[in-house]
Amino acid sequence: MRRTADMAQQYGEAATITTPDPETTSTQRYEQMREAANRAMSTISIPADQAPTTGTQPPATGTQPTTTGTLRTPAGWTAVEPDVDPELLSYRGFKFGAAFFGWLIAIAMSVLLLAAVSAAALGTAQVLDYTSTDAKADPGAAAITAAAVAVFMLSLAFYAGGYVAGRLARFDGGRQGFGVWMIALLVSVLAAGGGALLNNQYDLIADINRPDVALSNDTLTMGGIIAAATLVLLTLMFAILGGKAGQRYHDKIDRLLD
Repeated sequence: MRRTADMAQQYGEAATITTPDPETTSTQRYEQMREAANRAMSTISIPADQAPTTGTQPPATGTQPTTTGTLRTPAGWTAVEPDVDPELLSYRGFKFGAAFFGWLIAIAMSVLLLAAVSAAALGTAQVLDYTSTDAKADPGAAAITAAAVAVFMLSLAFYAGGYVAGRLARFDGGRQGFGVWMIALLVSVLAAGGGALLNNQYDLIADINRPDVALSNDTLTMGGIIAAATLVLLTLMFAILGGKAGQRYHDKIDRLLD
């Protein structure tokens, strides 16, 4: 009894001793831990080179910095426009089928245009009474006129071929026109090689009745080089322009559908 009385005197009566509430204690600890976590998160800083540069960035809290920038394409990679459907990429680029049929159209148009111009020239010569004697009297003018008309007609033919190739391929009309010109160049080289081989065996050029033109060999050689270079450049330019014109038809339809 004396020990009980001493404890009561030291700690007070049992009725006055307060037992801590477990729920209140746990709530206080939770609040303290939450405040400590907020203080820790507010002091975190993200380096600028590691911060996200794309997507939607959540709003920053505390002293957390926000970083904006531009996503760089790694070396050796090709950047693709985000608004281009990946499935459409397979239809882009050079299409041999479109270029081949464009080349066929170019050959057909060359034959038709040269035949039409030749018929018109013969009719005009008869009306104006222009004979071979007049041509021999001024061979330079006759040769330049004939070469200029032939180059222009062939350029129009390649424009038509490039246009057909651009319409067939739908995309990259310039490349399709270039393909038409390249196929024509390769076929011309093969034909020239085959003709040279046959001439070595059968001497075919000796059997051709060449017109008697009062021009020196140097003049003919220089004129031929200039005419060939002009023909190559103009047909290339007209073929590419024709391909772009053929593609423009599809671009108009796409704009109307959008």
